[in-house]
Amino acid sequence: MQKLTALIPAGNEIHNIKAVIESVNFADEILVVDSYSTDGTYEKALELATKVLRREYQYSASQKNWAIPQAEHEWILLVDSDERVTPELKSEILEILNNPPSDLVAFWVGRNNHFMGERVHYSGWRNDKVIRLFKRDFCKYEDKHVHAEIITNGNVGVLENKLYHNTYITFDKHLEKMNRYAWWQAKDYDNKTGKLTPYHFIVKPFWGFFKHYIIQSGFRDGVVGLTIGYLQGYVIFMRYVKLWLLRRNRK
Repeated sequence: MQKLTALIPAGNEIHNIKAVIESVNFADEILVVDSYSTDGTYEKALELATKVLRREYQYSASQKNWAIPQAEHEWILLVDSDERVTPELKSEILEILNNPPSDLVAFWVGRNNHFMGERVHYSGWRNDKVIRLFKRDFCKYEDKHVHAEIITNGNVGVLENKLYHNTYITFDKHLEKMNRYAWWQAKDYDNKTGKLTPYHFIVKPFWGFFKHYIIQSGFRDGVVGLTIGYLQGYVIFMRYVKLWLLRRNRK
Protein backbone atom coordinates (compact mmCIF):
# COMPACT_ATOMS: atom_id res chain seq x y z
CA MET A 1 0.00 0.00 0.00
CA GLN A 2 1.19 3.50 -0.85
CA LYS A 3 1.79 5.71 2.18
CA LEU A 4 -0.27 8.85 2.68
CA THR A 5 0.29 12.33 4.12
CA ALA A 6 -2.82 14.11 5.38
CA LEU A 7 -2.18 17.84 5.03
CA ILE A 8 -4.29 20.25 7.10
CA PRO A 9 -3.87 24.04 6.80
CA ALA A 10 -5.13 25.74 9.96
CA GLY A 11 -5.48 29.19 11.47
CA ASN A 12 -7.42 29.82 14.69
CA GLU A 13 -9.39 26.59 14.25
CA ILE A 14 -9.53 25.36 17.84
CA HIS A 15 -13.21 24.46 17.31
CA ASN A 16 -12.27 22.19 14.38
CA ILE A 17 -8.71 20.95 14.77
CA LYS A 18 -9.32 17.88 16.95
CA ALA A 19 -12.18 16.53 14.83
CA VAL A 20 -10.44 17.07 11.49
CA ILE A 21 -7.26 15.36 12.70
CA GLU A 22 -9.27 12.43 14.05
CA SER A 23 -11.01 12.07 10.68
CA VAL A 24 -7.64 11.49 8.94
CA ASN A 25 -6.08 9.26 11.61
CA PHE A 26 -5.58 6.50 9.01
CA ALA A 27 -2.85 8.53 7.28
CA ASP A 28 0.80 7.61 7.78
CA GLU A 29 1.68 11.25 8.37
CA ILE A 30 -0.60 14.02 9.62
CA LEU A 31 0.97 17.38 8.75
CA VAL A 32 -0.64 20.54 10.12
CA VAL A 33 0.50 23.90 8.74
CA ASP A 34 -0.53 26.55 11.25
CA SER A 35 -0.63 30.25 10.41
CA TYR A 36 0.41 31.42 13.89
CA SER A 37 -2.90 30.73 15.61
CA THR A 38 -3.61 32.51 18.88
CA ASP A 39 -6.53 30.40 20.13
CA GLY A 40 -4.76 27.14 21.07
CA THR A 41 -4.93 25.50 17.63
CA TYR A 42 -1.16 25.15 17.41
CA GLU A 43 -0.83 23.59 20.86
CA LYS A 44 -3.67 21.11 20.23
CA ALA A 45 -2.19 20.17 16.85
CA LEU A 46 1.15 19.43 18.54
CA GLU A 47 -0.66 16.90 20.74
CA LEU A 48 -2.44 15.10 17.89
CA ALA A 49 -0.55 15.48 14.61
CA THR A 50 2.64 13.81 13.38
CA LYS A 51 4.23 17.12 12.45
CA VAL A 52 3.24 20.77 12.86
CA LEU A 53 4.83 23.62 10.91
CA ARG A 54 4.15 27.33 11.20
CA ARG A 55 4.08 29.95 8.44
CA GLU A 56 2.65 33.45 8.24
CA TYR A 57 -0.59 33.40 6.24
CA GLN A 58 -0.74 35.34 2.97
CA TYR A 59 -3.57 33.62 1.09
CA SER A 60 -4.80 30.06 0.74
CA ALA A 61 -3.03 29.03 -2.47
CA SER A 62 0.29 30.44 -1.28
CA GLN A 63 0.00 28.58 2.04
CA LYS A 64 -0.89 25.28 0.40
CA ASN A 65 1.78 25.51 -2.29
CA TRP A 66 4.36 26.08 0.44
CA ALA A 67 3.01 23.15 2.46
CA ILE A 68 2.76 20.52 -0.29
CA PRO A 69 6.55 19.96 -0.72
CA GLN A 70 6.85 19.53 3.07
CA ALA A 71 4.86 16.27 2.89
CA GLU A 72 6.91 13.15 3.54
CA HIS A 73 4.89 10.86 1.28
CA GLU A 74 4.05 11.09 -2.42
CA TRP A 75 0.29 10.78 -2.01
CA ILE A 76 -1.35 13.71 -0.21
CA LEU A 77 -4.87 14.08 1.12
CA LEU A 78 -5.45 17.78 1.71
CA VAL A 79 -8.30 18.51 4.12
CA ASP A 80 -9.34 21.97 5.28
CA SER A 81 -10.09 22.40 8.96
CA ASP A 82 -13.83 22.74 8.33
CA GLU A 83 -13.95 19.43 6.43
CA ARG A 84 -14.16 15.83 7.63
CA VAL A 85 -13.25 12.56 5.93
CA THR A 86 -16.22 10.22 6.32
CA PRO A 87 -15.75 6.49 6.98
CA GLU A 88 -16.97 5.73 3.43
CA LEU A 89 -14.47 8.14 1.89
CA LYS A 90 -11.69 6.72 4.09
CA SER A 91 -12.39 3.20 2.79
CA GLU A 92 -12.35 4.37 -0.82
CA ILE A 93 -9.05 6.21 -0.35
CA LEU A 94 -7.44 3.17 1.26
CA GLU A 95 -8.58 1.02 -1.67
CA ILE A 96 -6.92 3.42 -4.11
CA LEU A 97 -3.69 3.51 -2.12
CA ASN A 98 -3.67 -0.28 -2.04
CA ASN A 99 -3.77 -0.41 -5.84
CA PRO A 100 -3.06 3.09 -7.20
CA PRO A 101 -3.88 3.63 -10.89
CA SER A 102 -0.77 4.29 -12.94
CA ASP A 103 -2.55 6.74 -15.27
CA LEU A 104 -3.90 9.14 -12.61
CA VAL A 105 -2.12 11.76 -10.51
CA ALA A 106 -5.11 13.18 -8.62
CA PHE A 107 -8.79 12.74 -7.77
CA TRP A 108 -11.78 15.06 -7.56
CA VAL A 109 -13.66 14.74 -4.27
CA GLY A 110 -17.24 15.96 -3.89
CA ARG A 111 -18.42 17.82 -0.80
CA ASN A 112 -21.64 17.61 1.18
CA ASN A 113 -22.03 21.23 2.25
CA HIS A 114 -23.74 22.47 5.39
CA PHE A 115 -24.66 26.07 6.22
CA MET A 116 -26.51 27.62 9.15
CA GLY A 117 -27.05 24.15 10.61
CA GLU A 118 -28.69 22.74 7.47
CA ARG A 119 -27.54 20.49 4.64
CA VAL A 120 -27.47 22.51 1.39
CA HIS A 121 -28.93 20.51 -1.48
CA TYR A 122 -29.09 23.20 -4.19
CA SER A 123 -28.04 26.90 -4.28
CA GLY A 124 -25.13 26.22 -6.64
CA TRP A 125 -23.43 23.93 -4.10
CA ARG A 126 -25.03 20.70 -5.28
CA ASN A 127 -22.15 19.55 -7.49
CA ASP A 128 -19.35 21.12 -5.46
CA LYS A 129 -16.07 19.22 -5.87
CA VAL A 130 -12.39 19.85 -5.26
CA ILE A 131 -9.12 18.06 -6.00
CA ARG A 132 -7.91 16.82 -2.63
CA LEU A 133 -6.21 13.45 -3.17
CA PHE A 134 -3.15 13.89 -5.34
CA LYS A 135 0.51 13.12 -5.97
CA ARG A 136 2.82 15.66 -4.37
CA ASP A 137 5.21 16.14 -7.31
CA PHE A 138 2.55 16.46 -10.00
CA CYS A 139 0.22 19.05 -8.53
CA LYS A 140 0.13 22.64 -7.27
CA TYR A 141 -2.47 25.36 -6.75
CA GLU A 142 -3.01 28.12 -9.27
CA ASP A 143 -1.80 31.46 -7.96
CA LYS A 144 -5.13 33.08 -7.07
CA HIS A 145 -6.16 34.74 -3.82
CA VAL A 146 -9.63 33.11 -3.75
CA HIS A 147 -11.08 29.82 -5.00
CA ALA A 148 -7.80 28.55 -6.46
CA GLU A 149 -7.90 25.00 -7.80
CA ILE A 150 -5.10 22.49 -8.18
CA ILE A 151 -3.26 22.38 -11.51
CA THR A 152 -2.24 18.83 -12.35
CA ASN A 153 0.45 17.45 -14.60
CA GLY A 154 -1.52 14.34 -15.51
CA ASN A 155 -4.98 12.81 -15.55
CA VAL A 156 -7.55 13.25 -12.78
CA GLY A 157 -10.08 10.68 -11.55
CA VAL A 158 -13.25 11.12 -9.48
CA LEU A 159 -14.02 9.55 -6.10
CA GLU A 160 -17.52 8.26 -5.42
CA ASN A 161 -17.72 9.33 -1.77
CA LYS A 162 -17.71 12.90 -0.46
CA LEU A 163 -16.17 15.09 2.21
CA TYR A 164 -18.37 16.53 4.93
CA HIS A 165 -17.99 20.33 4.77
CA ASN A 166 -19.35 22.89 7.23
CA THR A 167 -17.85 26.34 6.75
CA TYR A 168 -20.38 28.07 9.01
CA ILE A 169 -19.61 29.17 12.59
CA THR A 170 -21.89 32.18 13.11
CA PHE A 171 -23.50 34.57 10.66
CA ASP A 172 -21.25 37.44 11.75
CA LYS A 173 -18.14 35.29 11.28
CA HIS A 174 -19.36 34.32 7.82
CA LEU A 175 -19.84 37.97 6.86
CA GLU A 176 -16.29 38.68 8.02
CA LYS A 177 -15.08 35.85 5.79
CA MET A 178 -17.06 37.17 2.81
CA ASN A 179 -15.50 40.60 3.29
CA ARG A 180 -12.01 39.08 3.32
CA TYR A 181 -12.85 37.17 0.15
CA ALA A 182 -14.06 40.38 -1.49
CA TRP A 183 -10.70 42.05 -0.82
CA TRP A 184 -8.78 39.07 -2.21
CA GLN A 185 -11.08 38.85 -5.24
CA ALA A 186 -10.55 42.55 -5.93
CA LYS A 187 -6.82 41.82 -6.29
CA ASP A 188 -7.50 38.83 -8.56
CA TYR A 189 -9.91 40.83 -10.74
CA ASP A 190 -7.80 43.99 -11.03
CA ASN A 191 -5.87 42.95 -14.14
CA LYS A 192 -8.84 41.44 -15.96
CA THR A 193 -11.48 44.09 -15.24
CA GLY A 194 -11.76 47.24 -17.32
CA LYS A 195 -13.41 50.47 -16.28
CA LEU A 196 -15.92 49.99 -13.47
CA THR A 197 -19.48 50.83 -14.48
CA PRO A 198 -23.03 50.35 -13.13
CA TYR A 199 -22.88 46.91 -14.79
CA HIS A 200 -20.36 45.80 -12.17
CA PHE A 201 -22.19 47.34 -9.19
CA ILE A 202 -25.80 46.53 -10.13
CA VAL A 203 -26.17 43.93 -12.87
CA LYS A 204 -23.48 41.48 -11.76
CA PRO A 205 -24.56 41.35 -8.08
CA PHE A 206 -28.19 40.88 -9.11
CA TRP A 207 -27.17 38.12 -11.52
CA GLY A 208 -25.18 36.42 -8.73
CA PHE A 209 -28.28 36.32 -6.56
CA PHE A 210 -30.58 35.29 -9.43
CA LYS A 211 -28.28 32.49 -10.57
CA HIS A 212 -27.95 30.88 -7.13
CA TYR A 213 -31.51 31.46 -5.94
CA ILE A 214 -33.53 30.87 -9.12
CA ILE A 215 -31.47 29.09 -11.80
CA GLN A 216 -29.66 26.81 -9.34
CA SER A 217 -32.84 26.26 -7.29
CA GLY A 218 -31.68 27.93 -4.10
CA PHE A 219 -35.33 28.62 -3.28
CA ARG A 220 -35.65 24.88 -2.62
CA ASP A 221 -33.23 25.26 0.30
CA GLY A 222 -35.60 27.66 2.07
CA VAL A 223 -34.16 30.42 4.24
CA VAL A 224 -30.68 28.91 3.87
CA GLY A 225 -30.92 29.13 0.08
CA LEU A 226 -32.21 32.72 0.23
CA THR A 227 -29.30 33.65 2.50
CA ILE A 228 -26.75 32.01 0.21
CA GLY A 229 -28.21 33.83 -2.80
CA TYR A 230 -28.10 37.16 -0.98
CA LEU A 231 -24.51 36.58 0.15
CA GLN A 232 -23.43 35.69 -3.38
CA GLY A 233 -24.80 38.99 -4.64
CA TYR A 234 -23.32 40.85 -1.68
CA VAL A 235 -19.79 39.52 -2.14
CA ILE A 236 -19.86 40.39 -5.86
CA PHE A 237 -20.96 43.95 -5.04
CA MET A 238 -18.26 44.27 -2.38
CA ARG A 239 -15.66 42.86 -4.76
CA TYR A 240 -16.12 45.81 -7.10
CA VAL A 241 -16.43 48.36 -4.29
CA LYS A 242 -13.09 47.16 -2.95
CA LEU A 243 -11.60 47.09 -6.44
CA TRP A 244 -12.74 50.72 -6.83
CA LEU A 245 -11.07 51.55 -3.52
CA LEU A 246 -7.94 49.65 -4.49
CA ARG A 247 -7.56 51.60 -7.72
CA ARG A 248 -8.45 54.91 -6.09
CA ASN A 249 -5.76 54.46 -3.44
CA ARG A 250 -3.15 53.98 -6.14
CA LYS A 251 -3.66 57.50 -7.48
